[in-house]
Amino acid sequence: MSAVHDINRSIQTAAEKLTKTNCEKHEWSLALPGLKKRVGKLLLLLQKAMYPGVFGEKASAARSVEKTVFRYLRLSARQLSKILEDVLPGEDTGRIVSQFIESLPEIAERLETDIKAAYEGDPAALSEKEIMLSYPAFEAISVYRLAHRLYELSVPLVPRIMTEYAHSKTGIDIHPGAEIGRYFFIDHGTGVVIGETCTIGEHVKLYQGVTLGAKSFALDEQGKPIKGIKRHPDIGNHVVIYANATILGGDTVIGDHCVIGGNVWLMHSVEAGKKIFYNREESCAPSD
Repeated sequence: MSAVHDINRSIQTAAEKLTKTNCEKHEWSLALPGLKKRVGKLLLLLQKAMYPGVFGEKASAARSVEKTVFRYLRLSARQLSKILEDVLPGEDTGRIVSQFIESLPEIAERLETDIKAAYEGDPAALSEKEIMLSYPAFEAISVYRLAHRLYELSVPLVPRIMTEYAHSKTGIDIHPGAEIGRYFFIDHGTGVVIGETCTIGEHVKLYQGVTLGAKSFALDEQGKPIKGIKRHPDIGNHVVIYANATILGGDTVIGDHCVIGGNVWLMHSVEAGKKIFYNREESCAPSD
């Protein structure tokens, strides 16, 4: 009986301390129940709206596709509205929802270029359907492109939850603030990291384990990292970066038509048309 009493007393003490912490330091969290789960539901609804024949529950006849898309868009808008009411209380969330929904056709068009890049860039890919249903890169990139639009609309929390949701499913970590051009492909994907202030041009291909990251952080007078500064590299057009390469720094620029070999560690810029290997550098003519 004494052991049960001691356990109950410990539970009561811990409950009091946890309650005090939540109320004093994290009061905002009490207003966001189940936010991560609700964001996951939103992503699924958006995927169904953009690709009902791939992510929908049942096949749709051609004549009823628009009706199906409309239904999923309406559900998506409703779900996003409820989420934004929690993370942006008192704000004009209707305007944000409208702007986001209106941008979905453009996002879908960009994703079509990513699917094409995957199909043309991987000889093992037998169909676009296979890419959409089984490739972790498509999952991660599609979530990133949705999250990036919300990031552009200055929505807090939600874009990062979206990309971390994709990160947990695919092993690919893309910050929603990164700027990524069309025809983007990540082969295999596991362990890829793309930082917040990274920019990536068009027709870029990454392999597993690539890091586009920051050097040591600049600190303020309190010794805390300075936020809002350029920290991650810029990658040009028609660049290939092979497995486990690491490219760091906000002033690092990789020029167009470069090839960065596997396991390379770079903290300096590379002019256009160069091939960088682990222990040497050579020129390469841009392909037509």
